[in-house]
Amino acid sequence: MYYNEMKLNNMMRLESLQETIQTEIGVLLYFSGENCTVCHALRPKFKEAFDTHFPLVKQIYLDVHDNVEISAHYQVFSVPTMIIFLDGREFAREGRNVSLYQMIGQLERPYGIMNS
Repeated sequence: MYYNEMKLNNMMRLESLQETIQTEIGVLLYFSGENCTVCHALRPKFKEAFDTHFPLVKQIYLDVHDNVEISAHYQVFSVPTMIIFLDGREFAREGRNVSLYQMIGQLERPYGIMNS
Protein backbone atom coordinates (compact mmCIF):
# COMPACT_ATOMS: atom_id res chain seq x y z
CA MET A 1 0.00 0.00 0.00
CA TYR A 2 1.33 3.41 -0.93
CA TYR A 3 1.28 6.71 0.97
CA ASN A 4 -1.61 8.31 -0.90
CA GLU A 5 -3.53 5.08 -1.39
CA MET A 6 -6.02 3.64 1.04
CA LYS A 7 -7.97 0.45 0.50
CA LEU A 8 -11.25 0.24 2.32
CA ASN A 9 -12.23 -3.01 3.91
CA ASN A 10 -15.73 -4.17 4.65
CA MET A 11 -15.51 -2.56 8.09
CA MET A 12 -15.19 0.95 6.60
CA ARG A 13 -18.17 3.12 7.30
CA LEU A 14 -19.75 5.61 4.96
CA GLU A 15 -19.31 8.36 7.55
CA SER A 16 -15.54 7.78 7.68
CA LEU A 17 -15.31 7.97 3.91
CA GLN A 18 -17.35 11.19 3.79
CA GLU A 19 -15.07 12.71 6.45
CA THR A 20 -12.03 11.81 4.33
CA ILE A 21 -13.62 13.39 1.26
CA GLN A 22 -14.29 16.60 3.20
CA THR A 23 -10.80 16.87 4.71
CA GLU A 24 -8.60 16.00 1.72
CA ILE A 25 -7.80 18.34 -1.18
CA GLY A 26 -8.83 15.65 -3.62
CA VAL A 27 -10.06 12.07 -3.50
CA LEU A 28 -10.32 9.43 -6.21
CA LEU A 29 -12.85 6.71 -5.47
CA TYR A 30 -12.12 3.72 -7.70
CA PHE A 31 -14.98 1.21 -7.56
CA SER A 32 -14.02 -2.26 -8.70
CA GLY A 33 -15.22 -5.81 -8.58
CA GLU A 34 -13.44 -9.03 -7.74
CA ASN A 35 -14.21 -10.62 -11.12
CA CYS A 36 -13.74 -7.47 -13.21
CA THR A 37 -10.69 -7.98 -15.41
CA VAL A 38 -10.99 -4.47 -16.87
CA CYS A 39 -10.91 -3.04 -13.32
CA HIS A 40 -7.75 -4.96 -12.51
CA ALA A 41 -6.08 -3.91 -15.77
CA LEU A 42 -6.91 -0.21 -15.34
CA ARG A 43 -6.06 0.13 -11.67
CA PRO A 44 -2.24 0.22 -12.02
CA LYS A 45 -2.56 2.70 -14.89
CA PHE A 46 -4.73 5.02 -12.82
CA LYS A 47 -2.44 4.65 -9.84
CA GLU A 48 0.64 5.54 -11.87
CA ALA A 49 -1.07 8.49 -13.57
CA PHE A 50 -2.43 9.91 -10.31
CA ASP A 51 0.88 9.37 -8.47
CA THR A 52 2.63 11.28 -11.26
CA HIS A 53 0.17 14.07 -12.09
CA PHE A 54 -1.90 14.45 -8.91
CA PRO A 55 0.16 13.32 -5.90
CA LEU A 56 -2.07 15.13 -3.39
CA VAL A 57 -5.20 13.25 -4.47
CA LYS A 58 -5.91 10.38 -2.08
CA GLN A 59 -6.69 7.20 -3.97
CA ILE A 60 -9.30 4.94 -2.41
CA TYR A 61 -10.07 1.58 -3.99
CA LEU A 62 -13.37 -0.07 -3.13
CA ASP A 63 -14.70 -3.50 -3.99
CA VAL A 64 -18.42 -3.02 -4.64
CA HIS A 65 -19.26 -6.39 -3.09
CA ASP A 66 -17.47 -5.56 0.17
CA ASN A 67 -18.79 -2.00 0.30
CA VAL A 68 -22.44 -2.27 -0.73
CA GLU A 69 -23.61 0.68 1.40
CA ILE A 70 -20.95 3.01 0.00
CA SER A 71 -21.55 1.84 -3.58
CA ALA A 72 -25.28 2.43 -3.21
CA HIS A 73 -24.77 5.85 -1.63
CA TYR A 74 -22.65 7.00 -4.58
CA GLN A 75 -25.00 5.29 -7.08
CA VAL A 76 -22.39 2.99 -8.55
CA PHE A 77 -24.21 0.50 -10.78
CA SER A 78 -21.31 -0.79 -12.89
CA VAL A 79 -17.59 -1.31 -12.56
CA PRO A 80 -15.15 0.16 -13.06
CA THR A 81 -16.44 3.52 -11.86
CA MET A 82 -14.20 6.39 -10.85
CA ILE A 83 -15.42 9.41 -8.92
CA ILE A 84 -13.15 12.37 -8.28
CA PHE A 85 -13.85 14.80 -5.47
CA LEU A 86 -12.11 18.17 -5.27
CA ASP A 87 -12.48 20.31 -2.18
CA GLY A 88 -15.23 18.02 -0.86
CA ARG A 89 -17.44 18.13 -3.97
CA GLU A 90 -17.88 15.64 -6.77
CA PHE A 91 -15.94 16.95 -9.73
CA ALA A 92 -15.94 14.09 -12.26
CA ARG A 93 -17.40 10.63 -12.69
CA GLU A 94 -16.46 8.02 -15.28
CA GLY A 95 -17.80 4.54 -15.64
CA ARG A 96 -17.48 1.51 -17.87
CA ASN A 97 -15.77 3.08 -20.89
CA VAL A 98 -13.16 5.05 -19.02
CA SER A 99 -10.60 7.30 -20.67
CA LEU A 100 -7.65 7.86 -18.38
CA TYR A 101 -6.29 10.64 -20.60
CA GLN A 102 -9.63 12.44 -20.69
CA MET A 103 -9.85 12.28 -16.90
CA ILE A 104 -6.30 13.65 -16.55
CA GLY A 105 -7.17 16.47 -18.94
CA GLN A 106 -10.29 17.34 -16.96
CA LEU A 107 -8.41 17.44 -13.69
CA GLU A 108 -5.16 19.23 -14.62
CA ARG A 109 -6.37 22.81 -14.56
CA PRO A 110 -8.49 22.77 -11.37
CA TYR A 111 -5.84 20.70 -9.56
CA GLY A 112 -3.17 23.21 -10.62
CA ILE A 113 -5.28 26.14 -9.42
CA MET A 114 -5.94 24.50 -6.06
CA ASN A 115 -2.24 23.85 -5.50
CA SER A 116 -0.80 27.17 -6.64
